[in-house]
Amino acid sequence: MGSRRGPLKSAVPSNLVSPVRRCSRTACGRPAVATLTYVYADSTAVLGPLATYAEPHCYDLCAEHSERLTAPRGWEVVRLLDGSAPARPSGDDLEALANAVREAARPQERAAEAGGAGRTADPMEVARRGHLRVLRSPDN
Repeated sequence: MGSRRGPLKSAVPSNLVSPVRRCSRTACGRPAVATLTYVYADSTAVLGPLATYAEPHCYDLCAEHSERLTAPRGWEVVRLLDGSAPARPSGDDLEALANAVREAARPQERAAEAGGAGRTADPMEVARRGHLRVLRSPDN
């Protein structure tokens, strides 16, 4: 009996298909870095980071074409932040980090909470699920 070869072993390699997605603009062969989507109901063009996979009604753009993008008259362009760019921490992030450090620095209170019997309820705490707490707004 002859050996059976799978479809991949008998396939002819092709240099025509590239694993890198290219800019959708005519005659532009640069690699795509952003995806453009139109929201016709809102007259909005949304330019965001490169989508995970190509969609039929989205356009992949290179860096140059995404920077020079303009929308039709009366339309708005919304540019979403690139997720690969390092985000700067906000004041809320820093405050939450400081509060977490302060809470971790109080082991005697945490030991009392673990005992359960002598636990005093925090007036700001609304609910608890595991190590997460839901807090009441200070304005209320």
